[in-house]
Amino acid sequence: MPFSYARFVSFRNLEDSEVDTKAERIFLIGENGQGKTNFLEALYYLCYGSSFRGAVDQQIPAGASQGFGLAAAWNSLGQAGGEALQDSISIRYDGQTKDIRLNGKSLKDRKELVFHNPAVVFCHEDFSFAAGDPERRRFFFDQCAGMLYPGYIESLRSYKRILKQRNAALKESAHDLLDVLDPQLIRFGLALMEERQKLHRRFQKDFSRLYEYVSKLGRSVELAYSPSWQKNLDFDSLLALLGSRRESEILFGTTRLGPHRDRWDFTSEEGSFTDRASTGQLRLLSLVLRIIQASAVAGGEDYDDNGGSSGLQPAGGERKSRWPILLLDDVLLELDVGKRRRFLELLPPPGLGAQAFFTFLPEEPWTEYKNGDTIVYRMHNGRFENQKRL
Repeated sequence: MPFSYARFVSFRNLEDSEVDTKAERIFLIGENGQGKTNFLEALYYLCYGSSFRGAVDQQIPAGASQGFGLAAAWNSLGQAGGEALQDSISIRYDGQTKDIRLNGKSLKDRKELVFHNPAVVFCHEDFSFAAGDPERRRFFFDQCAGMLYPGYIESLRSYKRILKQRNAALKESAHDLLDVLDPQLIRFGLALMEERQKLHRRFQKDFSRLYEYVSKLGRSVELAYSPSWQKNLDFDSLLALLGSRRESEILFGTTRLGPHRDRWDFTSEEGSFTDRASTGQLRLLSLVLRIIQASAVAGGEDYDDNGGSSGLQPAGGERKSRWPILLLDDVLLELDVGKRRRFLELLPPPGLGAQAFFTFLPEEPWTEYKNGDTIVYRMHNGRFENQKRL
């Protein structure tokens, strides 16, 4: 739901201030190093209680400060730009501990934030989802599943905990523990597989068509999900499988099969698309993945035959459509004019209560991208200079 304001104290190079964000689109204009990405990071932190840049909290406080503070409020659904506020959040980090409060109530686990006001960030690091190793792709799709399915985060945490214990048992020759750990590994692993298959169907619904719409490649690119455990194996069959592989896994000292080895791949008629694609084609893959992620969080989106958005259709008609906060960090810079235009057509149109933050270099044609009510900030050394509303 749209932020109405954001406030920060000692957060990276941002000037201690409160910034008005009551608009559908907020543009941040400035040279590199002026604080544009830091502002997006602060918004993301307010949504999830952590950074999208992989930074540890100790690296964030400005100057000689030991900690930092963040606060924000967001509008109730359908009141973008309005005065009625539904939720507020504050985060304080004192150099050792972090206190997160939603509507004044302390939260003990960051996962409680996921379904309150989600955000999707489009950034340069997303390139690794397309061109990186299988672990990076699993990270992306695990992130998506965690935003869509309430039990996924806990299942993933439990699976990783059991996997760590099982690997330790294999390495330390505590083989009697395997009979206890294997059923737990299978139970949580099957839960992950079920949600990942559901997620694959959701992405597969739009991925090929939207990628072709933006890229104009002229051939189909598909998203494939290949689980490490065969899809047709039930609990007892998997228990027998782990038993048959136990001697080999003891030899290697690690668990060699399971959802931690699942693969997500991009394929075309020639085989692996990733191995043949250009840097630009791989970059576009990551952008389309983010678009579908945002659409899925919003409740599902239908696209017309040309690929353009035709409006939100909430899944099952039970949940109100609600776009996540969109944070786009210099991602348009790497697209040519045609791809840039077609990509922007996939973003939510005005009037849906969606909110998007864009960063631009001053020389970019950012005035062409205004959409309804737009606030423009010029940024210099972490300071925000409000330009006239477009």
